[in-house]
Amino acid sequence: MNNAQLFERAQQVIPGGVNSPVRAFRAVGGTPRFIARAEGAYMWDAEGQKYIDYIGSWGPMILGHGHPAVLEAVLSAAREGFSFGAPTEREIELAEAIVAQVPSIEQVRLVSSGTEAGMSAIRLARGATGRSKIIKFEGCYHGHADALLVKAGSGLATFGHPTSAGVPAEVVQHTLVLEYNNIEQIEEAFRTQGSEIACVMIEPIAGNMNFVRAQIPFVKRIRELCDQHGALFVFDEVMTGFRVALGSAQSVYAKAIPGFRPDISVFGKVIGGGMPLAAFGTTRQIMQNLTPLGPVYQAGTLSGNPVATACGLATLKEISKPGFYEALGAKTQRLVAGLTQAARDAGIPFVGDSEGGMFGFFFTSELPQNYNVVMATDKERFNRFFHGMLDRGVYLAPALYEAGFVSAAHSDADLEATLTAARAVFATL
Repeated sequence: MNNAQLFERAQQVIPGGVNSPVRAFRAVGGTPRFIARAEGAYMWDAEGQKYIDYIGSWGPMILGHGHPAVLEAVLSAAREGFSFGAPTEREIELAEAIVAQVPSIEQVRLVSSGTEAGMSAIRLARGATGRSKIIKFEGCYHGHADALLVKAGSGLATFGHPTSAGVPAEVVQHTLVLEYNNIEQIEEAFRTQGSEIACVMIEPIAGNMNFVRAQIPFVKRIRELCDQHGALFVFDEVMTGFRVALGSAQSVYAKAIPGFRPDISVFGKVIGGGMPLAAFGTTRQIMQNLTPLGPVYQAGTLSGNPVATACGLATLKEISKPGFYEALGAKTQRLVAGLTQAARDAGIPFVGDSEGGMFGFFFTSELPQNYNVVMATDKERFNRFFHGMLDRGVYLAPALYEAGFVSAAHSDADLEATLTAARAVFATL
């Protein structure tokens, strides 16, 4: 069956024909590509069309698809058993590997998804502080837990306005939503409600409004305010964790802010190497609030399952090798610089940014600093660019507000083929 036939078939038994909304191509229009297989930096759809893949399963495939060492680890673990519902040594090894690379973490709890890790981190923050209110920022996505599906308004903060049906207003009444990179708003929130705030949760590099960095002064001020008012600072590194640096995004900020550490960190994607696995971690003292030691409940039947931990461990071993991130970052920078130059040569407003193996770009003249600016960029031009690239065998994220990912498997030839395609598409825009 071709892609269109598969999509029609899927819509009969799956809402919208997809199991995660962005896959439906609603933002860009057209028919989703149904992927049959992947290898290295490439994917092939149901019609046999080959694509250079810059989604990488939305970040986990930092080594590319089917890396031999990871594949062997997964097959070996699968032969021993898929899941036991009991502790395994490999869970300890993965936890040790994460703790070894992230100085802010002394203990970690493994779970199965980024959403699960994010909601558990908030519950832990509330339990540890005895407070109810949380702060998040518009454009930052922390999973689809009810308390986090809240819409921001034009004022300081908006309470009780869910962005999803099925979320009662009373569930989100304690969630404050502020503008990303707005120091004045976060200061005002703490000035008026600081004693009630359990935590501030942020994507340090927001990958769900394409690619937008939290500015250094902004992160520094949040850290100061949390310390002053007894709130916890939560870094959601589901996307950036081990993707932008071996020490994750927090290590990037620590270079600019001496002594910087978040209080709680949330990880996913890369630590599972493509398998369903995520984690949250913090100091031993805060983690003592978590069951079975403390009153904050969290559990999961498949948490730390042996196949996923094998995949994650093998991935972390490979990316820990000397020079890995230097090479990955150089590839990503070359891609973004090439796209920017190609757009400039075509007279098209275009800006891009990257860190490690994560990148983003916008059809505008300056890098956006918050969600409203991102959404005001040229969406229609992006959509035409997306389809032009897709037609030429380059698979980018099918939405203006999603980041892209380069893997170790992308070759110089892949990058050049991508830039050649981009030059041709820019000429049509």
